[in-house]
Amino acid sequence: MNNPMNQPVNDPKAAALEGKVTLITGASRGIGLAIAESLSRMGAHVALCARDERRLQAVVSEFGRDGRRAIAVAADVSRASDISAAVRKTEQELGPIEILVNNAGIGYFVPVQDGTEEMWDAVLDTNLKSVFLLSKAVAPGMIERGSGHIINIASMAGKSAFAGGSIYCASKWGLLGLTQCMAEDLRTHGIRVSAVCPGSVNTEFSPHTGKDPRKMLQPADVAHAVETIVTQEPQSFISEISLRPAQKP
Repeated sequence: MNNPMNQPVNDPKAAALEGKVTLITGASRGIGLAIAESLSRMGAHVALCARDERRLQAVVSEFGRDGRRAIAVAADVSRASDISAAVRKTEQELGPIEILVNNAGIGYFVPVQDGTEEMWDAVLDTNLKSVFLLSKAVAPGMIERGSGHIINIASMAGKSAFAGGSIYCASKWGLLGLTQCMAEDLRTHGIRVSAVCPGSVNTEFSPHTGKDPRKMLQPADVAHAVETIVTQEPQSFISEISLRPAQKP
């Protein structure tokens, strides 16, 4: 039997998202790449969006070798013009976007008195404004079709303060507020908006001094949460998932 995605033929998830067009930001590595891998294995056609075009192309080549449909979309999501171009390219090459995963994020971790306006603008533009602009770009098509998923990768930093986290926490607290309001605006149109709030994940995003990486959350754990969201029954939606490691790292 032809099984191009190398999934067991009795895997119920193997075709759960068959042909659904998915745009994932921050998808060249870490959490975003894990989500792209997961949704692609479930049959989705994925547009991987990130700034590093060379790395994106390498990832897309790997997907292609497994017979999965994926495209690279090089963009800086802090720029409105790049966002418009990314959405346009995805829809021209794959079709209408049915799932949007806003995962791109950056952080500066310094005491508030050492933070700069440039740091603030970079973090808020990437972690918060981009979500507003991307969601605004795909929402009209989802409204017209009466369905869609928008999933925002937030953080436990959107719920808990810590020293040196003022700029990053502000972006993630804002993201949770934006997510909740978007969910109310769009739910009557058949669009489900959700947030995933992981604790520290074992990626290169930020230093994890003194933590045991084996006990930390892994990118695949976040991807599993996204899988859960996009395979909900149609009469309900999961508004938020808080994700913690089984043991403190």
